[in-house]
This record gives sequence, C-alpha cells and structure tokens, in this order.
Amino acid sequence: MDTLNMRTGGQGEPAVLLLHGLGATGTVWAHLSVQLDRRVLVPDLPGHGPSAPLPHYSFETLASAVSRALPDRRPLVVAGHSLGGVLALELASGRYDVEVQGVLALGVKVEWTQDDLGRAATFAAKPSRVFETRVDAEQAYLKVSGLLGIAPADPAGLRETEGGWRLAMDPAAFGVGAPDMPALLAAARCPVVLAAGENDPMSRPDQLRALDPDAVTLAGLGHNAHVEDPAAVRALLKRFGV
Repeated sequence: MDTLNMRTGGQGEPAVLLLHGLGATGTVWAHLSVQLDRRVLVPDLPGHGPSAPLPHYSFETLASAVSRALPDRRPLVVAGHSLGGVLALELASGRYDVEVQGVLALGVKVEWTQDDLGRAATFAAKPSRVFETRVDAEQAYLKVSGLLGIAPADPAGLRETEGGWRLAMDPAAFGVGAPDMPALLAAARCPVVLAAGENDPMSRPDQLRALDPDAVTLAGLGHNAHVEDPAAVRALLKRFGV
C-alpha cells in the first residue's frame, strides 16, 4: 500500500488540491495555501519528502497514488506546478475516480528534446548522491527543485545517511518521461488554465500559447511563480470560483 504524506486544512468546497513539481515537496505551496479560504489538500508526491517511493514512475502511476491518498471523493479544483501540472491534467481525465472541476497547470515543460530525455534518464539511473554536510545537501535540493535564491530548503526534502546527507527524493522519479500535452488537454473533462512565468526557461509562454491561445503569461516571474508571487497564482484560481 502506498504511503503518501498529505497536509490538509481549511474548510469550504470545492477543495483545492495542490501538486508540487519534480524534486520539491508540498511546502512550496505554504504561502499560497494560507490565501485560500477553503479546504486545501497538499501531498508530497511519491518518492518526495516523507512519501514512499513507487516501483515505477509514470504520470499514470503518480496520479493513481495521489488519487488513492485522497481522504474522500468530493469535488476538487487541482493546481499543479511542472510535473504536478501534468498530474493535475491526468486526474482531470476521469480515469482516476476523482471529480475535478478545474485545473491550473503552471510551468509545465511541454517541449522535450532527445537530449532532455537522455539527461533525465541518466539522473534516474544514478543512486542518490551523498553530501558531506547538510548545507551541501540543502543547496542540491534547492537546485533540483528550482528554488535556489527564492525559498529555503524543506528539511523533509533531506535525509541523514551513512557518510553524510542525501536528498529524500527517489532519483528514479526523473525517469517519468515527457507528457503528451495535446492528448491530456483533449481528455480533460473540466476547464483548464495553462500558465507560466514570463521568464520561465522550462515552460515558455509561446510554447503554451501554441497549445492554448488563452494561456496566461505571469509578468516578471520565473519557473516557480507560485513561490515567487503566490497572489498572482491565487488570482488565476479565482477563475474556478475558489
């Protein structure tokens, strides 16, 4: 049985499910969560933070694990960042026994080269690196999650181990692959907002507009827009009545 760490709080329906990106933990949503005047569900994805790893990582296995960890089947609005945005779209397909009323997919990387996929596969095949000091491990966590310079390291993202410290993240999660965004968007059974920071190098606004002419560009923000300016992302969620 999967063990998924899930933070819950607040009241009001529909609840908002917040899904973090690859390498991060649910703490990236802390400042946005307090702005939401309703029930909030914030998991650490499988193989991240204290959540158990999976035998195999794909968008389907990750979405299934999130679905199984939900405390009930009440309707949800789902906001996801990067990998979490792909999972939000997966959950909106109707294949996971989850009623999704709206999806905000933020900073999703939609164009992948063979070099991109090759690097990800190389990372996935390597064992966790052991760092001599916690400070070194914290810096590695912040680089992997894209949070360097904009947020502190989450202690739950680190593990003390023989010889030093390592990241809590299961490296095999890097092997999740590239999403088929046109198919995911076509399968979604609810309204979807695609958005990215103006300065996001991984999810360029022009790439998103090729998928959806109404995709939103968040002025002056980068890849982790929800951390840099939670209020800007909060404004997008209001489109779904939350």
